[in-house]
Amino acid sequence: AAFIGALSTFLFFIKNIIILSILKVLICILMQFVMNRYKGIKTLLENSLYFYLLSIILAGTLYLFKLDNLSVIDNYLILLIGTPIILYIYKRQMSKIEIHYKDVYNVTVIYKGKKYYFNAYLDTGNKLYDQYKKRPVCLIYTNKIKINYDECIFVPIETANNSSVIKCFKADQVIIDGKKKKNLLLGLSSKPFKIQDVNMILHKDTIGG
Repeated sequence: AAFIGALSTFLFFIKNIIILSILKVLICILMQFVMNRYKGIKTLLENSLYFYLLSIILAGTLYLFKLDNLSVIDNYLILLIGTPIILYIYKRQMSKIEIHYKDVYNVTVIYKGKKYYFNAYLDTGNKLYDQYKKRPVCLIYTNKIKINYDECIFVPIETANNSSVIKCFKADQVIIDGKKKKNLLLGLSSKPFKIQDVNMILHKDTIGG
């Protein structure tokens, strides 16, 4: 990502301000994509926005003192007014990120020799176990994994509104943030989860249990 950012120095040879601005935005998004992998378009754009805010704080304020058409007093006024606003926006957004991502984990599921990647949220309210061997059940939402009827393990599930049965299966391996977990079942959710960029809900016992 740093190498891609360094390549942006060649943009100084571009005189068209519109093309220059577009290329800067694209390079910023590409840097975020390389650093954080793709976790959804909203997250990618938000990370790019935070990156720009930091860039303004670290580099943009220094550029103010090079503006020949503004006096030193004007530069200081812009600096004193603009920087607190930027810092406030950045701190507020970072607080949201910390709350959201402190319980989000990278999960790799290996099933029939293929690897599948998930952004998983640790839900301490998920206390679902299968009734046969008391194995924790993690929920996933994907259309990539296909399981046969005879491979399914049917686990009853109760919600606030009704009760039903969810189709589960046992993966060859489940790796959560680099740590292998055993004796887990994966339940197939028919609906996406209402958490940004999350396609897996972890059981409360999967982390530290």
